[in-house]
Amino acid sequence: MKKIRRLIFLQDVLILACTSFGGPQVHLAMFIDRFVKKRNYLTEAELLELQALCGFLPGPTSTQTITALGYKIGGPNLAYLTLLVWITPAVTIMTAAAFGMTYLRNRDIIRFIQPIGVAFIIHAGFVLGNKVIKNISGIVLMILAAGFAFYFQSPWVFPISLIIGGTFTAFNYKDYPHQTKHKMVIPWANFNLFWLFLLFLAVLGHFTDYEPIRLFENFYRNGSLVFGGGQVLAPILYTEFVEFKELVRADDFLTGMALSQALPGPVFAFTSYLGTLVMKEGTWWEQLLGSAVGAAGIFLPGTFLIFFVYRIWGQLKQYRGIRASLDGINAASIGLTLAAAITFIVPMVKQVDIIGIVTVIATFLILQFTKIPSFFIFLGGLILGFIF
Repeated sequence: MKKIRRLIFLQDVLILACTSFGGPQVHLAMFIDRFVKKRNYLTEAELLELQALCGFLPGPTSTQTITALGYKIGGPNLAYLTLLVWITPAVTIMTAAAFGMTYLRNRDIIRFIQPIGVAFIIHAGFVLGNKVIKNISGIVLMILAAGFAFYFQSPWVFPISLIIGGTFTAFNYKDYPHQTKHKMVIPWANFNLFWLFLLFLAVLGHFTDYEPIRLFENFYRNGSLVFGGGQVLAPILYTEFVEFKELVRADDFLTGMALSQALPGPVFAFTSYLGTLVMKEGTWWEQLLGSAVGAAGIFLPGTFLIFFVYRIWGQLKQYRGIRASLDGINAASIGLTLAAAITFIVPMVKQVDIIGIVTVIATFLILQFTKIPSFFIFLGGLILGFIF
């Protein structure tokens, strides 16, 4: 039975990898629908708790959440399989896009995709806000986090907002019942693997001229330090690969970034696209190596971290302050989602992009009042791009 249950879980992961458009908050809404309501792998509170924990760590939040869920169901082996199944569709498409850049030059084809994606972000924030924001203080934290993230667009805004939100609600620990406390036992192996591997790659990259190793180090370093998802990762990679090292053309970068936003699965799969382009002067298998290095480099550090943190999470939850802090972390997370949506909407308003604004509103209404699968909504956006 356990084997069948794990196979069904991997099948669910594959379905989500092919249909989960948008960022972590959109993914979370779909995770709740499939993993909680349909399969009952865990409770909604447990999933929200897990998402809040992963949002506090550097790396791709959705990937860490679904990998941790795999660990919960079947241990390390299922967790690694979960990671592989989750990232493979997006990595494959982004690699193919890098090989066939000539087919992606006309960016008008995807001009409806960004507003559709913005609507998904807004709708996910709306739905999840109704679930996790319980009182006036949660609303205040959400608004403050949104304003902070919008006016100070830095990678450090994300962990700072989550820390402040969590600290604020931690003082409400008396609202939570006591639990029997046990001595903390911390398995440091995965944390040591995380930072030792980072150090090893930095030293190896410094003393070698082998491009894939230096590329691996670049992506692993970024995956270790970036908070806040694909919206934050993109400008950092643009500075490093386009402006500083001039390894990728600006228009190629922006086209790939737009495509990654339009695809299901993790936005961080964009690095496989960059890895392929960086190795474009090599043979086809060297380009594939670049893709593999890009994907492995960006996803491994977050995986090592979630393996470490998830193993001690059950022990941390015995403290009421830790449990109470999750309310603030969730409220701040919704605020950060709202800030991301505002960041995309403001240029539309300034440019009087009527089509974009109407697309956002229409998509939100479709999501709110119909059950049309997200795949068909995005497919409709691509068809409109071809027609108009």
